Amino acid sequence: MALCGKSSIVKREMESLGFPLGLHPKERTFSPMNEINHVEIFKQLIEQAPDAVLFADSQGVVRLWNQGAERIFGYPAEEALGQSLDLIIPERLRERHWEGYRKVMASGETHYGTDLLSVPALRNDGSQISSEFSIVMVRDDEGKVLGVAAIMRDVTAGRQREKKLKERLAALEAK
Repeated sequence: MALCGKSSIVKREMESLGFPLGLHPKERTFSPMNEINHVEIFKQLIEQAPDAVLFADSQGVVRLWNQGAERIFGYPAEEALGQSLDLIIPERLRERHWEGYRKVMASGETHYGTDLLSVPALRNDGSQISSEFSIVMVRDDEGKVLGVAAIMRDVTAGRQREKKLKERLAALEAK
């Protein structure tokens, strides 16, 4: 997985969350982690997360693709990096997706920042999965939107179980 020159973005985002990455060790206030390299922790969290963690720039080009994304979507990072998000968006949803994406990039605002979204997604083999994800707007020092990060999970198995239970319940109620 490659950050493609975005490590300073990750550092700024972590600092904005209250992690004192830029402070001299003597100025830091939390004790257990004072001697730990926070950037390395965040890098490992992103790289090794079982969920897909990805970042797409303002044009919708994939710039970050972790091991979880490789496992869920079936594309190695080398294939996904530099590609359009169309890689994982079902064709029938692309027009609607890009309309919304362009609006968010232009306005810098989204109402999805705190919501868990549920959408179908595509795998490398052409199969479709059910996914849930949350997004984070990533900005530069001046507040300009650089793109969107997403944390995604494959919930297909759970959705299939839920569907079967509903079908069984409906069959029992029909008796």
